[in-house]
Parts: sequence; C-alpha cells; structure tokens
Amino acid sequence: MRKTLIGAALAAVLAVSGCGDSASPAASASAGAASGNLTVLAAASLTESFNRIGKDFEAANPGVKVTFSYGGSSGLAQQIIAGAPADVFAAASPATMKTVTEAGDAAGEPRTFVRNQLVIAVAKGNPKGIRTLADLTRPGLKVALCAEQVPCGSAAAKALAAAPVEITPVTLEQDVKSALSKVKLGEVDAALVYRTDAKAAAGDVEGIEFPESAGAVNDYPIVALKNAPDPAAAAAFVTFVRSGPALDVLVDAGFQKP
Repeated sequence: MRKTLIGAALAAVLAVSGCGDSASPAASASAGAASGNLTVLAAASLTESFNRIGKDFEAANPGVKVTFSYGGSSGLAQQIIAGAPADVFAAASPATMKTVTEAGDAAGEPRTFVRNQLVIAVAKGNPKGIRTLADLTRPGLKVALCAEQVPCGSAAAKALAAAPVEITPVTLEQDVKSALSKVKLGEVDAALVYRTDAKAAAGDVEGIEFPESAGAVNDYPIVALKNAPDPAAAAAFVTFVRSGPALDVLVDAGFQKP
C-alpha cells in the first residue's frame, strides 16, 4: 500500500513539473497522494516564509507532516553530508549547495527559487543616523556580521569589498537570525542582514538599503535529497516551493524572483 501511495505521488509530481515553474494552486494540490513525515533543512532567512509555505503544503497534502530545521546553510550542508536524515535542502547560496551535490547527496539538479539582498539593520528610528556602509566604520560603533563561511557573511564580504570599506565587527554570527538578534537586543548598533529578515522584524529594526548590495545578491537553490526517507513527498515539496502561490509568499516577504 505504501509503495502504491508513493508511486501515485511521484507520478503527480512529475505531471506538475512538466507544466513549468508557475504551477497553479490546483496543480500543486495534485500531489495530494504524498504522505508521511517530511524533514526540510533550510537557511535561517527562510524561516517565516517556509513556515507559511509548509502549512499550505500540508493543507494541499493532508497525509504529510512537514518539520523544518533552520540554521546557517553551511552547517546544514555539513549535517547532510554527515548523514543526517532529511528529505529536502534549501540553501542561501549556490556555493553551499555545491558541497551537497559534490558529495553525491542531491537527488537531482538544484534549482534556484528566489534571490535575496543585504541591508543594514539598525534599531527602530535609526538612532545612530547610519545611512551608508562607510558609516559603519565610525569609532565606537558596534557592528555584527555573519561569519564569512555562511552565505550572509560571504555576501557581506563582497559588498564591503565593493565599497571598499573595512569593518571590524564585534561579533561574527553563524546565521543571519543571530546577527539580527544582536540589533534587536541592543547589543550592537548595526548588522548586515538580508532584506527579508529586516522586513520580518520591522517592529524592532529598520533596514537601510545600500547600493553595494546589488553586487552581492544571493541565489537560493532547493533540491530533494538522495537518501530522503520519503522521496515522493520530497519531490512534491520542491515542486510546491517553486509554484506560483509559494513564490507569492516569498516575494511578499521581500525575496526577489529568480
């Protein structure tokens, strides 16, 4: 019975995939034969959007329960390579995804589903009057950055090199949410974070746009994993994330279309 369900789900997914990237809600729901527990490892910056998309996917596929694990993309990639059980990986950069594909852990070719851009996150009201990257070099100003091995840190390094500006951060965080929390808690005056994270925390912070971020935009790829416990549900979720309704959720959160 289990094999029959999986076969039906996979056939539905392939039918949806053949219709292109802008699947309608009805087409996405056609994967409703998928069942089981689905584990998705995703970049921390996807938290709010994927929580919403996960609920929509469960509604379209009543037999599936989606569990998310969020964190720095590089750390999640290492978990996959080490054998952590998971069905889908959504990373915040192609370079991070490449470590998974080169290890032979991807079930297919990763596909970019959104893009994201950096802003300078400051406290509500911008009490320090920060407007540019150069402002972050002021004496006494505390700045948080992501560690360079994670996508938000790599993007920050590119933007700073383009300025060119040298910043001595007071902390290097392992994911963008941690960097943002330093601003929210008043532990730093500013942090370089994704536009989407600043938007999600709009009650506590403001996002200052800066031109150098245009040259450090991150593509976000997604892929079903080779050893996924439920390959049919994994493929269905990847298709759902790339569908029109899911893209609407992501764009509303501040992500850019690929």
